[in-house]
Amino acid sequence: MTDSKKGRRTSGKRERLAAAAARVLHAQGVAPTTLADIARAADVPVGNVYYYFKTKEELVEAAIDAHAQTLRGLIAALNKLPTPEERLKALLAGWAQQRELTAQYGCPTGTLASELDKRADGPGRSIAAVMQVLLDWTEQQFAQMDRADARELAVALIAAYQGISLLTNTFRDPELMAAEIRRLERWIDSLR
Repeated sequence: MTDSKKGRRTSGKRERLAAAAARVLHAQGVAPTTLADIARAADVPVGNVYYYFKTKEELVEAAIDAHAQTLRGLIAALNKLPTPEERLKALLAGWAQQRELTAQYGCPTGTLASELDKRADGPGRSIAAVMQVLLDWTEQQFAQMDRADARELAVALIAAYQGISLLTNTFRDPELMAAEIRRLERWIDSLR
C-alpha cells in the first residue's frame, strides 16, 4: 500500500467516524454516547478509533466539523438557485424533508448546540460558529431582497425553525414542521 493509498484510506475512515459521530450524537446525545457506539455506527473496529481520535471530545469536534461541511454543501447547492426567495424556500423544503428525523431526535445542530452549551469545556462555541454561518447566509438572502431589516428577518426565520424543531420533537409530530414550513413560505412571499 502506497502512502497516497494509505492517505485516502485513512481519510475515509476518519470521515466515516466523524459522520457516524454526528448521527449517533444526534440520536443519543453526547453524555450517553461511547466511542464504541460511534465505531459500530461507522463500521470501524473500536480500537481503530483511537488512531484517529484520542478522546470523545475530539469526536464531538469532528461531529461539529461534519455539521459544518454539510452546511457548506447545502449553501453551495442553494446558491445555485437564481433568486433569494427560491434559495430560502429551498432551505425550508430541505427542513421539511427532514421532519421525520426531527420528530424523532430534534434539529441535529440545534440539539447539539443546546447540549454542548451546558458544558464548561467550550465545544458549544464551535457549534455556535456553525449556526452563525447559517444565520449570516440567511441574512444575505434577505438583504438581496432589499430588506433593511435583513438581520431581524434572518433571526426570525432561524428561530422559527429551531422552535418548530423543538415542538416537532417534543410532540413527535412531523406535521407540525410541515405546517410551519408552509407558513414560513407564505411569510417569505409576503416580504416582496
